[in-house]
Amino acid sequence: MERLTRKIDKFLLDWKNTDNRLPLIVKGARQVGKTEAIRHFAKHKYKSVVEINFVLQKQYKSIFDNGFEVDTILKNISLMNPDLEFPAGETLFFFDEIQDCINCATSLKAFKQDGRFDVICSGSLMGINYNEIESNSVGYKEDYEMYSLDFEEFLWAKGYKEAQIEDLYQKMLSITPLSEVEYKVMLESFREYMVLGGMPAVVYTFVTQNNYSGTLKLQKQLLLDYEEDITKYAGGLDKGKILEVFRKIPVFLGKDNKKFQISKIRKGARSRDFVGTVEWLNNAGIINVCYCMSFPELPLKGNYNPDSYKLYFRDTGLLIGSLDEEAQEDLRFNKNFNTYKGAIYENIVADMLVKQGYQLYFYKNEKGTLEMDFFVRDANTLVPVEVKANDASTPSLKALIKKDSYSDIKYGIKLANKNIGFNGEFYTFPYFLGFLLKRFLRERKQYAE
Repeated sequence: MERLTRKIDKFLLDWKNTDNRLPLIVKGARQVGKTEAIRHFAKHKYKSVVEINFVLQKQYKSIFDNGFEVDTILKNISLMNPDLEFPAGETLFFFDEIQDCINCATSLKAFKQDGRFDVICSGSLMGINYNEIESNSVGYKEDYEMYSLDFEEFLWAKGYKEAQIEDLYQKMLSITPLSEVEYKVMLESFREYMVLGGMPAVVYTFVTQNNYSGTLKLQKQLLLDYEEDITKYAGGLDKGKILEVFRKIPVFLGKDNKKFQISKIRKGARSRDFVGTVEWLNNAGIINVCYCMSFPELPLKGNYNPDSYKLYFRDTGLLIGSLDEEAQEDLRFNKNFNTYKGAIYENIVADMLVKQGYQLYFYKNEKGTLEMDFFVRDANTLVPVEVKANDASTPSLKALIKKDSYSDIKYGIKLANKNIGFNGEFYTFPYFLGFLLKRFLRERKQYAE
């Protein structure tokens, strides 16, 4: 296996085939595969590639010292490396680790106006001061956020073809149950994905050797790398407090209500002492924040309590890596995913929704008699999404759909260990089809009509 196929591959080709394309900034968390994907694309599509990494090659930060005219930048690069050539229309400048050189963002306007060269920048969200990069390049760049592998990319890594995945989607759209073989095989692949997560190094190790050997070690190393980066990049915030929040995520996910509470991190912890810590972890691409809605109605934005939230790992593999070794073995060998109070299912569905472009919201009323894991929306309606580890009853989902007080809700979605179906009130899908939800909600209506 040469490399993992990624969704960014098609995006980069489409970008290159666009007339009047803008310089591109690919951002994402550490080690999700940004550099490898850009290099692969560049090697096959350009005669000359000038790759500069501002972390490893700090001397190149000075190429912008004499101003941002493209010819001046080229002259400075040539002084440092006389072997480089820059044929117009056939050269890609790949500036990696842009977070360590804000001046590079300022140069994008000049590159765009000059028009002779393509430019792709890449940066770890962990170190990116994106507000500064934004103000330095507004109107002269395009952004692409890259994530770890989603379940579709994991299926590609295992050798499944797009036509096979399209067949699954068509059954979803027409509410046709999967065959016993389809269901069993997809569920097995999904359970592998739940244990592994989508970090490329972990997935590549698994699919090339066809077993879990070494994958837990990689997951634990990723957690250590993230902690090291927190201490390196946290800027003016209290690094110790960011680490405290990061390390406590599995503890709160293991509780029944899963709500994250700063006051319960340790004795005497106060919210005001932790201001900015959750936002930093979110902006760094390490966690997904799911906010509690004030009331289940549209619009979603602005209709939530910023002080009431759940925290999920952005990649479920990091959650798995944070558990003790006995839990690991239970998951890998016994496939016993239910011991962890549904946290792994919720975490992976949150991850799937974010990778489709959704922001995360949940709801729990003050009495605690009504609660819903997630909410998404189609063009006209608010759609509650309930996640069940098996196939338990759904009183909250039924109440939200039936009661007149929730007028924005017309139907719901239940993700469970159950085949495709619709009972007139909510759709049931096996949770392994969650990665197709956005497309389903977009096309469901026109299909029904």
